[in-house]
Amino acid sequence: MGASSSKEQNVSSEQREVESLAASTGSTSLLQNAFSKLVDPQTNAIPLQSLQQCFSLNYKSTECEALKMPDSLLGLLNHLGPSIVDLFFITDKGGVNWIEFVRGYLKCCGRMPVSGLLNTLLRLFSATGVKAEIPLKLEVEAIDDGDYKINGSLLPIDVLMFHWMCWAMLWNSKTWNVFKEKECLYLPDISPLVLSAVVSCAEGGIGLEFLSMQDCKTALVRSKVHRSLQAHRLREISSEKAGNSRLLTCGKAWAISLTIRSTISQEILNPYFPSNSDASDENLIYRSSLHGKGLNRFWSNVEAYLGPLLILISATSGDANEDCTKSRKWVVGALIHQGFENRDMFYGTSGTLYAIDPVFHMCSPSGKEKNFVYSHLHPTGRAYEARPKPVGIAFGGTIGNERVYIDGDFARVTVRHHAVDKTYQPGSLFPNQGFLPVEALILEVEVWGLGGSKARETQLSYKKREDLFTAQRRKVDMKTFASWEDSPEKMMTDMMADPNRVRREDR
Repeated sequence: MGASSSKEQNVSSEQREVESLAASTGSTSLLQNAFSKLVDPQTNAIPLQSLQQCFSLNYKSTECEALKMPDSLLGLLNHLGPSIVDLFFITDKGGVNWIEFVRGYLKCCGRMPVSGLLNTLLRLFSATGVKAEIPLKLEVEAIDDGDYKINGSLLPIDVLMFHWMCWAMLWNSKTWNVFKEKECLYLPDISPLVLSAVVSCAEGGIGLEFLSMQDCKTALVRSKVHRSLQAHRLREISSEKAGNSRLLTCGKAWAISLTIRSTISQEILNPYFPSNSDASDENLIYRSSLHGKGLNRFWSNVEAYLGPLLILISATSGDANEDCTKSRKWVVGALIHQGFENRDMFYGTSGTLYAIDPVFHMCSPSGKEKNFVYSHLHPTGRAYEARPKPVGIAFGGTIGNERVYIDGDFARVTVRHHAVDKTYQPGSLFPNQGFLPVEALILEVEVWGLGGSKARETQLSYKKREDLFTAQRRKVDMKTFASWEDSPEKMMTDMMADPNRVRREDR
């Protein structure tokens, strides 16, 4: 059989090479089992129709978070499986043999230069659009060494379809062991991503700058190969929890995850896949409308969480005397890689600022300064300070000139121009920000813990210890309380009777 071990004497050097590359990805056993499951014993190859069916995405219906879905989207997704096979797997008369099966898998899931990631996805999008008879202004030109050049342009509706194609691949890879075949596809609201692409192109940028989209295709191919080994013992679960009324919606979570290439990317998306829907309550550390506004309420929920945290601030800016229709609502966020600390100076090792809504934009660290986060809560009993440090939370800039500053009451947020900040990259945090500081009313604040179960367990253990110490301090020794000689009332009575009496403290 084509999947036999390369230790045999009649194995070609070509087979040894592709098997060696597969072994470097740790997928040899998976590929051998999948090939033996799909192969036709007579031709010793996988029939083309079987492989196309393996990679197919056929959904009965869709559920959209906000935007109206284009009518052609389902047709595009129906042709995605055949397009993957045509682009990455070379077939002969009998189908796809073992060598080409492994080589095609490596083209989809193997490492490739950063410059080729976006081109690969655009090639797939263009080929699928041709099969679905969708008019796209994209031209794929083959050059030397198997590289391709993409020419043309994309309309905003094409950008939306491209992003949703990537999301559909990721959604399918995460829900295949939860939903039955051809179940509902949930589509998040990705309008900030689309607007980001349009704005970037208008400013001379590339627009589609999220390299983690490559992970969507990789996850789909891996899950499809793995699925070929599984019996359909799947169960139905409603996707209602995929979309919720929280500030961090599914679309916003995906947009942020696309900018992160670490385990945090997976952690931020966990609550929005049906198999992990229970994780939503665990990851939401603080919500101002639920836990109460103010730094004290905030601190009681985030204290001792020693993992990455994502904080989102929804605000509205505009003249209070103006008509309410002229006010602007926007959402900004910050990702820090350590917990909050009660300090009167900036601290941190890394972080990222985000303009999230209505236009998505990332401000990564600049490398010039390390004023990533400031969180100061006045402790009780502190001595008088002539120049007290401001109470609140801030990101970037310097004390008194913070890039983003939230006051201690969580009533207002101040956003300044990036010229005051050398910690984060420049960029507007909401449309038409301007050069002057903007003070806005806070509508909602959310904090999401992205450190996994270990960080959450550590925080819970800390809170249990604090609750135990508090309970012990509140206990009253009834024997002492009932003794008149040791009571504070007797001491006050004696002092009033003879205030000049010299008293000696018992040691």
